[in-house]
Amino acid sequence: MRRTGGQASLELLAGVPALLLAALIAFQLLVTVYTLHLADGAAEAGALAVAAGGDAEPAARGALPGWARDGATVAVGAGRVEVAIRPPAPLPVVSGALEVTSDAWARPADG
Repeated sequence: MRRTGGQASLELLAGVPALLLAALIAFQLLVTVYTLHLADGAAEAGALAVAAGGDAEPAARGALPGWARDGATVAVGAGRVEVAIRPPAPLPVVSGALEVTSDAWARPADG
């Protein structure tokens, strides 16, 4: 009869990095979805400011938490507000590839 204790240790050693990688990918997806939710809220806040006759960019940036505020791109034109945010990621190239955008529109208060 052969002992299989060494094989189990080897399988565990090979399986742990795979589980950690899967957990990292799942966490990155959750962060990206949360960033999309933030972009949606910021675009809506900017559109509400347009509808009220205010300035959309400060309203959109004000709806974002500090970590997203500085890196967000806000574009405003003809009642349309678009917000683009890069989610936090361990590598900048990953963050750039997962950039999320959201837009909202409102009729300007003056017309």
